[in-house]
Amino acid sequence: MSKSDPKPTRLRPGPWPPVPEGSPLPPSSWAKKTGFRPKFSGETNASDSGQIALPPPRPTREPEPDLEAGRVRSQPKAANGETAPAPVAKPAAPSGDKDQTVVVKRRKESDGGSKNAGHGPNGQAAAVPAEPNSQPRRAARSEEAVDVLPNSVDDDGYVGRSSHMKYELRDTPGLVPIGLYGFQHYLSILGSIILIPLVIVPAMGGTYEDTANVVSTVLFVSGVTTLLQTSFGSRLPLIQGPSFVYLAPALAIINSPEFQGLNGNNFKHIMKELQGAVIIGSAFQAILGYTGLMSFFLRLINPVVVSPTIAAVGLSFYSYGFPLVGTCLEIGAVQILLVIAFSLYLRKISVFGHRVFLIYAVPLGLAITWATAFLLTEAGVYNYKGCDTNVPASNIISDHCRKHVSRMKHCRVDTSHALNSSPWFRFPYPLQWGTPVFHWKMAIVMCVVSIISSVDSVGSYHASSLLVASRPPTPGVVSRGIGLEGLSSILAGLWGTGTGSTSLTENVHTIAVTKMGSRRAVELGACLLIVLSLVGKVGGFLASIPQVMVAALLCFMWAMLAALGLSNLRYSEAGSSRNIIIVGLSLFFSLSIPAYFQQYGISPNSNSSVPSYFQPYIVASHGPFRSKYGGMNYVLNTLFSLHMVIAFLVAVILDNTVPGSRQERGVYVWSEREVAKREPAVAKDYELPFRIGRVFRWVKWVGL
Repeated sequence: MSKSDPKPTRLRPGPWPPVPEGSPLPPSSWAKKTGFRPKFSGETNASDSGQIALPPPRPTREPEPDLEAGRVRSQPKAANGETAPAPVAKPAAPSGDKDQTVVVKRRKESDGGSKNAGHGPNGQAAAVPAEPNSQPRRAARSEEAVDVLPNSVDDDGYVGRSSHMKYELRDTPGLVPIGLYGFQHYLSILGSIILIPLVIVPAMGGTYEDTANVVSTVLFVSGVTTLLQTSFGSRLPLIQGPSFVYLAPALAIINSPEFQGLNGNNFKHIMKELQGAVIIGSAFQAILGYTGLMSFFLRLINPVVVSPTIAAVGLSFYSYGFPLVGTCLEIGAVQILLVIAFSLYLRKISVFGHRVFLIYAVPLGLAITWATAFLLTEAGVYNYKGCDTNVPASNIISDHCRKHVSRMKHCRVDTSHALNSSPWFRFPYPLQWGTPVFHWKMAIVMCVVSIISSVDSVGSYHASSLLVASRPPTPGVVSRGIGLEGLSSILAGLWGTGTGSTSLTENVHTIAVTKMGSRRAVELGACLLIVLSLVGKVGGFLASIPQVMVAALLCFMWAMLAALGLSNLRYSEAGSSRNIIIVGLSLFFSLSIPAYFQQYGISPNSNSSVPSYFQPYIVASHGPFRSKYGGMNYVLNTLFSLHMVIAFLVAVILDNTVPGSRQERGVYVWSEREVAKREPAVAKDYELPFRIGRVFRWVKWVGL
């Protein structure tokens, strides 16, 4: 060989000891530990040879699941027009990569990876080796993102939020955009805020004026508690309001036997009883959060528990929904069909870059149906000769009028006088209905309900943090948020909204649809909500929504709530027979056991003064528990008639006793406190403002 010949290159020996055959590589991305399946995270199995693949050249992009179209976007094309193949496994890296391995290890340890090494999606133990396209290098902080609904996935397995979210948690684009997006955010979730008062106030015997006052109070308390939660609670952009979790127990208390024979102003008397129960239950929730007990309780709460519990909340109101819509079918059915058409068939239509039909499905459907009903009323369609809607049904003598009294009452839009009787200015103040009344049996029911509310909020915290924050919150931040929700519900009890104030489950869907996760936008919207609550005519206008339209909107809202609850299963192995059986049993018994309690002791021919759609909530007077302790009978009969309580009990017992891997169960992974303190992005996301956190630095379970 001549000297001019190039010197052959010698391959440097690989790392020692060599990589064992089939040894698993710890997950290369945090996304894999927060609920994403390997097919989305970009991490598949190791090659058959057991060798770890080197990082391939950075591809243009992995397949992007289209959130609205429901299909995977096309993959990048190779030179020949075919789909680019996955990178092929190569021999082990040279020994020079030993330093790189050390760096990777240090980075993993700084992110808590040493503790969770070998864990798969959502923090569960990995059962398969690492995949050929998994990367031993972490992406830059600006690239890291995790979304509850997978979007674009980069080569490091991180889901890019930039392709989905317009504004993230700490973004402040300007006063005008923030104001517009904040108003849009609240308008899209308006139904969840105002519909509960329109159900419970008439059930308590309240007048149109009472309904308007309660609606204004709900707007005021929702704005104040949202500001508190975004500032001193979880700090996530979650709107606080009257949750549907509190609706069923509130109706059960309203229909208690001792309130059936009241004379005079039933509304104020029952409201004071509700206030007392809400205050005691909320104080229990605040203690659960601020004492750190919630951090231990989190170990029992996983997606398999959250899913059926929240789904049961939505499914439990089937007896109220369509039976009330049927009282004026041409109005109620049209309302439901319009909302379905806007949210499904027209959801892809954009106006100035905004999917207005998807975002404003509920208010648009309500506006169109209300306008149609107004035109029909003014045209005299619901006028019947010699009949007057102001005459009580019991005083109507004519058979002709008796036949059409229900149609006149439910189809006409001029039967409510809430708008005319409401003042222009009214300031909601504490104890406006009187001093709360405390009874231990109702307080115990609300304490149990506060636990269900906490389970609901845990699911909302986890899902929303994956959308807008750099990491999920720490258990301390979760406890702090639950504690503040307890304090917020105490304020709701003092002001008299009839229910507690908690994070609305619909927040997650609203954030994903509006692509707005800015904390500042939610805070500005909360300030606007407080201002609107001071205008009495706003509450009067909302209180004048016809009851049949309220029921039609609730049909859609409750269906959405059930679907959002079941969507939490995506963090677990949804196809696992273990999880399928647990969820199936939880949902079935959540419907069947309450039905047994609700039907027990009722004669088929019995005449009750309670409407048929409120029959499930009078169980305290005829339930199977009939011991000599009347208060205990009330508590047990009421709790076992609540669908969400049964679903939670069955799910939490089975999920925590039936063997299953962490990956199969989809165990929630929360950020570790020490890791969160070292990462500036996480600290800025969740630390308390005005350096308040430094004062409570010693309280490990309520902060960073």
